[in-house]
Amino acid sequence: MTAPGTTVRVKLPTHLRRLAQVDGEVQVDVDGPVTLVAVLDALEARHPVLRGAVRDHGSGRRRPFVRFFACEQDLSHDPPDAPLPDAVARGAEPLLVVGAMAGG
Repeated sequence: MTAPGTTVRVKLPTHLRRLAQVDGEVQVDVDGPVTLVAVLDALEARHPVLRGAVRDHGSGRRRPFVRFFACEQDLSHDPPDAPLPDAVARGAEPLLVVGAMAGG
C-alpha cells in the first residue's frame, strides 16, 4: 500500500517500551509503501534508543528472539520489503513486535 504520511500503530514488548520510555502503543508515520523495513526505520528514527534492539545494526536482520505479527499472521520470515497487511497500513490493526521465548 502506498500512502504518504500513513500512521502505523506498533505494539512493543515491555522491555522495549521501557527502553524507549513509552507507554502503550507507539505510532509512527511512514511515507511510501508500508513495509516492515519502512515501519522499523520510522520507529528507530522516532526512538533512536531502539536502534540495534529489534534488528542488527549491520545486516538489518531481525534479532533472533524478536518476532513480528499482524492480523494473526507471523510476518517474521517475510521479506522486509513486502507490503504489510492492509489493516496495518490503514491503522486498523497494530504491528506486534514480540520477544520470543526459548528454553526447555
